[in-house]
Amino acid sequence: MQHHSFVARNRLAARLTDAVRAWPEPLSTPTFVVDLDAFDANAADLARRAGGTPIRVASKSLRVPALVTRALAADGFAGVLAYTLAEALWLADHDVCDDIVVAYPSVDRAALTALISSPRAASRITIMVDDVAHLDLVDSLRASTAVPVRVALDIDAGLRWGGQLVGPKRSPLFDVGAVAGLARTVIDRPGFQLVGAMTYEGQVAGVPDAVPHQRAKSAVVRKLKQLSVTQLVTRRTAIAEALRGLEGRGDFTGLEFWNAGGSGSIESSAADPVVTEVTAGSGLLGPTLFDHYRSFSPAPAAFFGLPVTRRPSPEVATVHGGGLIASGPTGADRAPTPWAPAGLSLTGLEGAGEVQTPLVGTNAGTLAIGDLVWFRHAKSGEPFEHGTTVLLAQGDRFVDAVPSYRGHGLAF
Repeated sequence: MQHHSFVARNRLAARLTDAVRAWPEPLSTPTFVVDLDAFDANAADLARRAGGTPIRVASKSLRVPALVTRALAADGFAGVLAYTLAEALWLADHDVCDDIVVAYPSVDRAALTALISSPRAASRITIMVDDVAHLDLVDSLRASTAVPVRVALDIDAGLRWGGQLVGPKRSPLFDVGAVAGLARTVIDRPGFQLVGAMTYEGQVAGVPDAVPHQRAKSAVVRKLKQLSVTQLVTRRTAIAEALRGLEGRGDFTGLEFWNAGGSGSIESSAADPVVTEVTAGSGLLGPTLFDHYRSFSPAPAAFFGLPVTRRPSPEVATVHGGGLIASGPTGADRAPTPWAPAGLSLTGLEGAGEVQTPLVGTNAGTLAIGDLVWFRHAKSGEPFEHGTTVLLAQGDRFVDAVPSYRGHGLAF
């Protein structure tokens, strides 16, 4: 991968260092940067892979409103998949988007109350449900059903194989009967509109399948992905047919959308005729967990810079901070990667530290106190929880500084 070569990484370090020097005022650290050239190239590649199927922007993988807006302006992108209802309300209120689906069920009473109190927000936002209890909670908060709530069904997209469930533990809705049963309940219940369905196949979209030095495991992962896609196409078709059979019941005229997939499964998700849209977010920024997929290779676009503050020995350079560990199953792949300049690595004893991180490797001895080392995070969006401002780079200059959610005073 050309973006991963030592030459490319050292050129990146030089570009970002030049941009920092050219910025008119001192920058605080960690210094968060998004390379817009890489971001735009990744957006174009995602659209190519989708083959005309609209891509909904996964905002949790960005967490910077200006980047959400930029993605929405790219060809092939439409709508936002938010990760909390409070976030969706903010995006709708600030006109970032007027078509927002909340990817997870919400039991946030304050946010639900705000939704049912605002016809404008309720017309722009779709909430996710997989249990009657989600409907009951909404009804417990309102005295009137005058403001209809848009609802989508979250359908489990895991693989049932050998008596095991392979995939995210998301929803109790798996078979046709369970989905159709809840659909009928939503349709028959005053104050709700059934408008969509979601099947997120995380075991396909979010699991690397071409990991170096893990050939056997990667082969198993690819086989499980193939089985998942085949099984899911059959199940989606059956569920979609059952839901079409409910058209004409009450005010239900059919689903507006069927959402599926993620950055790692765009091709297979978009190929299913039931699916009307796919979701992507991580593929825009290219975190390290997305370095090892057969289906695509995004350009790294998000970085955070940490300053060298110590030289404890000629072979070690210590930077301030560093411990931005990604969510998910704890392991070495969740640690940040010292990326530019190339030839640096964490130590096995200290890893990425809370306050300081020692770095070793061929380039450690060349670093001086005050130099910036540029890291990549393992996941997309999460690093921006640790900063208020994100610098947008083009070429060897920063062209803008924009607030993250934290910079807007938001914590979702």
